[in-house]
Amino acid sequence: MSAPRSNSIWYVYGIVSSEIPSTTLPVGLDDTGVALERHDRIAALVSVLEGDQYAPMALETNSGDVEWLSPRAVAHDRVLTWASDHGAVVPLPMFSLFSGQQAVRAMLRERAAQLASTLETVARGREYALRVYRVDAELLGAVASLSPRLRDMATTAESASPGQRYLLERKLDGEKKTELRSLSQQIVEEIVDELRPHTLSVVRSPIPRADAGDAATSGTMVLNAAFLVAPDEFEGLQRTLTALVARHGAHGFRFDFTGPWPPYHFVNEPARP
Repeated sequence: MSAPRSNSIWYVYGIVSSEIPSTTLPVGLDDTGVALERHDRIAALVSVLEGDQYAPMALETNSGDVEWLSPRAVAHDRVLTWASDHGAVVPLPMFSLFSGQQAVRAMLRERAAQLASTLETVARGREYALRVYRVDAELLGAVASLSPRLRDMATTAESASPGQRYLLERKLDGEKKTELRSLSQQIVEEIVDELRPHTLSVVRSPIPRADAGDAATSGTMVLNAAFLVAPDEFEGLQRTLTALVARHGAHGFRFDFTGPWPPYHFVNEPARP
């Protein structure tokens, strides 16, 4: 890495083992080089950036500009994905900025034990993401057969007199919408419970807000989860997930499984500028 300029800022992508290979380091933000700042068993992945662009006021303005932010988000993820492909990594949030080399070194010294422990934890597996969506139009058609309570109501309606049957069927239609949410949550818990034995850890995140158009096309998200999976459990996780897709896909559930990713969800923010 070239000598830092007087107005430079040190950008830290994440924390890795000091033994990670440094011959194939990727390109970082603003097409800068990435280097390792080592301390004992750990190292920070760093780039030296133009300080004026990343001063607090400039950063506040620029981070609201998608054209400015997007390539930097891609570069940040590229570095962390490279690190994850080569070993354990503790990702830091975007724009983890330090005033210089001494500040980075001080952070590594002060948090060495915590960072090394976190690296040991995430080294045991890779992160995979699972999002599950509910397509209401499809689930409404199946909910009566999936709910014991609604099955009993449907059976009663079938054997009732015509007038009574009409009233019971109207009531059944109303109950389907209420039961849809309850049944959906029950199935979500079943999905997580069946996948959990194949994981080291599970993190469930809040459901992102979606507009009506998104819900109409892809369904309503009902699960947003991340799994830390050891290599020898991945095949079992895949088999269980395949069975869950087969069981629930026909009833209006869509599964989006992605990864591996850097373990964003399984580390606490380990460092502060």
